[in-house]
Amino acid sequence: MPELTSQKIPVTVLTGYLGAGKTTLLNRILSENHGKKYAVIVNEFGEIGIDNDLIIGADEEVFEMNNGCICCTVRGDLVRILDGLMKRKGKFDAIIVETTGLADPAPVAQTFFVDEDVQKNARLDAVVTVADAKWLSDRLKDAPEAKNQIAFADVIVLNKTDLVSKAELAEVEARIRAINPYAKLHRTERCQVALSDVLERGAFDLDRILEIEPEFLDGGDGHDHHDHDHHHDHHHDHGDGHGGLKHYHDEDMQSLSLRSDKPLDATKFMPWLQDLVASEGQKILRSKGILSFSDDDDRYVFQGVHMMLEGDHQRAWKDGEARQSRLVFIGRELPEQMIRDGFERCITT
Repeated sequence: MPELTSQKIPVTVLTGYLGAGKTTLLNRILSENHGKKYAVIVNEFGEIGIDNDLIIGADEEVFEMNNGCICCTVRGDLVRILDGLMKRKGKFDAIIVETTGLADPAPVAQTFFVDEDVQKNARLDAVVTVADAKWLSDRLKDAPEAKNQIAFADVIVLNKTDLVSKAELAEVEARIRAINPYAKLHRTERCQVALSDVLERGAFDLDRILEIEPEFLDGGDGHDHHDHDHHHDHHHDHGDGHGGLKHYHDEDMQSLSLRSDKPLDATKFMPWLQDLVASEGQKILRSKGILSFSDDDDRYVFQGVHMMLEGDHQRAWKDGEARQSRLVFIGRELPEQMIRDGFERCITT
């Protein structure tokens, strides 16, 4: 019998460009009196500047903090570190893996799809990206990694918002939304965000994959019901008082959402999805969906990182629930028309 998801330790991947404020967030996690035990895996101690007064015990790579959290470095392989952490007594509530400012979070996320031992004990909870409101627009122009970090995120902490004007903030948010309309966005100063907004999100939890509707900038319920047939490259921008539409479409990064009210043919859809990720997987950063198959009373959910997919029947469709299939792809230079046409061919006629 597979282990219950709830017994697995949730893992948050924390990413963000140098200087965006990851250190501030990590230091809060390691020092605040939040009553939880977190294990934080960092690249280099020196780099994140952990206050030595907070450290009480150290055995080689692992440092214990006086609030019960522990901290260790990824000098070795992430899998080995995770295995080591699992053996520590008085386990912890969650693990946070910090990636370097230049890194693409995908390989770290993939570890939780591929390694069986890791999968038994831990589950990927969310990818959190800390972004700098003042410098993000420049970074998006000159650093592809910064774009990957935004595209990949489930939660974006847009930090240092006190350093920019209202107009600049609206502009940087529109750029973020052009790349990733799906992430939860928090505006912060000095990373003052509730830890519950970044940890324990369940973003990779197949039960919560329904939350794949785009979040729009209107501060409303996050659902914009009439924008699905168009691209997600125009976002309502109410920051300037007259709600004018600003047109943004990131040159090489897009998100694509597909839906069908008619059921899909599983014998066509599954091979199509497999082929799509096999051929275009490098370009697809994240994919997820809820599917309604003909002659099937259960909802099927899937998610993927590049070429790796996992999916499962989740539960029966409820009475009166709209049996709708919805898919989301985020990636760079996606062959949009090809994907739309392929999906259309999977609809049961």
